[in-house]
Amino acid sequence: MELGSIADFLDNKVMLITGATGFLAKIFVEKILRVQPNVKKLYLLVRAPDGKSALQRFNTEVSFKPIKAVGKELFKLLKEKHGTNLDKFLSEKVTPVGGDITCEDLGVLDSSLKQEMWRHVDVVVNAAATTNFDESYDVALNLNTFGAKNVLIFAQKCVNIKLLLHVSTAYVSGEKPGLILETPYYMGESLNGTSGLDIDDERKIVENKLKELKSDHNASHKSIKIAMKDLGLQRANHYGWPNTYVFTKALGEMIIGHLKGDMPVVIIRPTIVTSTFKEPFPGWVEGVRTIDSLALAYGKGSLTCFLGNTEGVYDVVPADMVVNAMIIATAAHANLTCSETIYHVGSSVSNPLKFNIIQRCAYRYFTDHPWIGKNNKPIIVGQVRVLNSLSSFHRYIGLRYLLPLQVLQLVNFILCGAFEGTYKTLKRQINFVLRLVDLYKPYLFTKTFYDDMNTEKLRTMVRESGDEEEMFYFDPKVIDWVNYFEHIHFPGVRQHGFK
Repeated sequence: MELGSIADFLDNKVMLITGATGFLAKIFVEKILRVQPNVKKLYLLVRAPDGKSALQRFNTEVSFKPIKAVGKELFKLLKEKHGTNLDKFLSEKVTPVGGDITCEDLGVLDSSLKQEMWRHVDVVVNAAATTNFDESYDVALNLNTFGAKNVLIFAQKCVNIKLLLHVSTAYVSGEKPGLILETPYYMGESLNGTSGLDIDDERKIVENKLKELKSDHNASHKSIKIAMKDLGLQRANHYGWPNTYVFTKALGEMIIGHLKGDMPVVIIRPTIVTSTFKEPFPGWVEGVRTIDSLALAYGKGSLTCFLGNTEGVYDVVPADMVVNAMIIATAAHANLTCSETIYHVGSSVSNPLKFNIIQRCAYRYFTDHPWIGKNNKPIIVGQVRVLNSLSSFHRYIGLRYLLPLQVLQLVNFILCGAFEGTYKTLKRQINFVLRLVDLYKPYLFTKTFYDDMNTEKLRTMVRESGDEEEMFYFDPKVIDWVNYFEHIHFPGVRQHGFK
């Protein structure tokens, strides 16, 4: 593996990027266009039925133009750089493509466009996925597993293909404590040793379950969706994975490794991805992501307790560092026939972050910059009560919610349904919270560290190859976590993430 100039590698390259409206893909596209304006073409696959619809969705969700678009702030440096020539530059470099990774040939119906991509694409980047932990099994399997297979098959039809880069997640390792190595998962391998894992059988299980559910004419769309969520969780747990998301992502990795042939493949496994550290500006984020929902709930005064270990290490990594790692790995592995390399992109080994640091930073930030409530008065935050075990959480829920719920149920019984709506609403909320706790408990009490030896080798190569280390930074050791959360991340989430 050798690494020359990364910018030179990108010169005149043609890339196909799936999941183009997603958080990481947008940052990836912005970075490529900014650092190498001589990239030949970026085909951006957008989930849409045709080219016209793809362009419309692209202009709404990924627009470079100064309109009311979700990601418009992200591209301000490109706008400043190209000025009035921006439209011309983009029309030459960027082609939105309507399609769907769950379909054959990625759902691209325009045969001439498809042939054009097969002739010219050098690199395929698969960033399309559903990241919902509690997704319906049919949806997650189609996107994260068989979608990955469809992307691989499309890449194999590209005559000049130099690399497939697949974005996965570090959490395909499940709940395993200790140091997780950057090694692949093989077809049929389970986390708990249970035999019989077969991806085609999983598809048949989904098809049979859907057929069974739809044969019941009284089944609503909502009840079918709940049943499919339960099925996904059941199948994941059966083979040792804690939720449907990481299970189907692991299956996606397996199928790529099994079918890749001699095509070079890189699998990027980021940990919890947070707002940008530096570029294109600090603190850009899209939507409320993972730990951010807790921070915002705390700032708004609605979070009174937290379940987890304050001394536990939470592995987070800024999005721009993930994107830089993706670009460098692409340049390093292009044309390395038959290779498959895994990269953990995270911080738990290089620069571990304890939850109590996030907790203290949130307290200081929302004390100095309080949220303004509906009464136009600042919300005063206090110290959150930390429940450090599931038993303490259940006691807390029992005293605060379940006991009142039982009283309410008794009142409801006595008054013949007068409080039925309130009772049902409260019960539904409690069941929702308990399900969330069950889904997230592996991460709340994590004792897992993600080895990044392969990633460190990449960092060393960048340092030794020339003067591009500053341009393609991705070393978490440079992050001062207190400064990042208080002055970059929390302000960024407040400004860009929460609408």
